[in-house]
Parts: sequence; structure tokens; C-alpha cells
Amino acid sequence: MRYVCLIYNSADVDGTLTPKETGELVKAHFSFDEGLRRNGTLIHCDALDMPEKATVLRVRNNALQATDGPYVETREHLAGFYVIQAPDDAAAKEIAARIPSARVGAVELRPVRILTLPE
Repeated sequence: MRYVCLIYNSADVDGTLTPKETGELVKAHFSFDEGLRRNGTLIHCDALDMPEKATVLRVRNNALQATDGPYVETREHLAGFYVIQAPDDAAAKEIAARIPSARVGAVELRPVRILTLPE
């Protein structure tokens, strides 16, 4: 089964880590990523740019609406993600709990729905 691990950082914490702490967190992610690659669990992962670089798009009545910023009302923002392969929820939770950013933010674990075309 595939799972998405969504990494959220708090706006209150973002930018408060020292350069050394940030470097250690990045190194921990690279090490974690390599371990997932070696055992075949990692499908894809990436960090996301800062929320002020985001644009939210909506189409209403065939008209495109664009809003600068990530603004879904929250103090946390989506900072990165992993797409992993795991045999079940318990294994996926164990993997997601080891994501280094879980120590300073939150990780939302969500199964991927595989859509198929209706016949």
C-alpha cells in the first residue's frame, strides 16, 4: 500500500532553529531518505518552498481564482512530503514516526487512494 507523509511546520517555529540545528535536521533527513531508498520503501520525497511562495487555485463558475500564500487557515504549513510503500498501517506509522521533522513539527500520514476509471 502507498502512503503520503505530509510534514507540517509551525509558523511559530519556522525560522527559529539555529543554522546548526537546521543543518543537523537536513542531514538527518538525507540519512533517513537513504535508509528508505535502500530498503525499497521510498517512492518519492521533497521539501517545499516557504508558504509565502504558494498560490492557491480554485475554479468557480468556470473562472480561475488565485490567492497568494498557502492560505488554508492554520498556523502550520505544509513543508514537505514523502510517498512511501508499506504493507499496512502499522508499518506506515512506524516509518512516518521516524521522519526527522516530526521532532519539530507534525507528520500527517494518509493512505493513497488508487482511482480507476469506471467501465
